[in-house]
Amino acid sequence: METHPDIIAMRDRHEMAERVTSTPRAQAVEALALLTGVYLAASPWIAGFNNLSTLTVNNLIVGIAYALLMSGGFGRAYERTHSMPWAACALGAWTIISPWVVAGDVSTVRTIVNNVIVGALCLLLGLAASAAAREKRSSQEGRRVTTP
Repeated sequence: METHPDIIAMRDRHEMAERVTSTPRAQAVEALALLTGVYLAASPWIAGFNNLSTLTVNNLIVGIAYALLMSGGFGRAYERTHSMPWAACALGAWTIISPWVVAGDVSTVRTIVNNVIVGALCLLLGLAASAAAREKRSSQEGRRVTTP
């Protein structure tokens, strides 16, 4: 591995990924995102709309996906997973509109309030994760010195 031609660039990317996730802000975003995903998965039973099977299954799947997507994955291998926060934003947007889109009549006050609040939180956490990663990447690129 030491003879690999791109070893310095690979080490730089790995160090940048470690710096992104080692800040208290990034760790807080990851923890809140994990809790938000777990709540979204369990929300049909917590908020009391588990009799609406299509939305129950939707929230369960999207909540698990969101929790797995945002729980530490976005920064550990940032050079390969830098778009994960944007996928999390898409899941948040889907959560907001899902009471009106999924099959069946599931757009009750309880489901709408729950999904809009949780979806907005998912969106905000995804944007925060993306901003933290972009901020670290741009500051890293600003410090590089190029030699002719």
